[in-house]
Amino acid sequence: MFAVVPRRWVVERTFAWLGKYRRLSKDYEYLTATAGNVIYLAMSMILLHRLARRPP
Repeated sequence: MFAVVPRRWVVERTFAWLGKYRRLSKDYEYLTATAGNVIYLAMSMILLHRLARRPP
């Protein structure tokens, strides 16, 4: 049965942003801690790009 999950698009949008980073598009990392740190780094880059683009 199909059920709509509220705000699922937020999660899917975030995964799409992270998918733009080549290192996250494949499973290269052996350690989960390293993979988590790469995700933090990618999200930091996304936020910094948005802050730099924001008008004063």
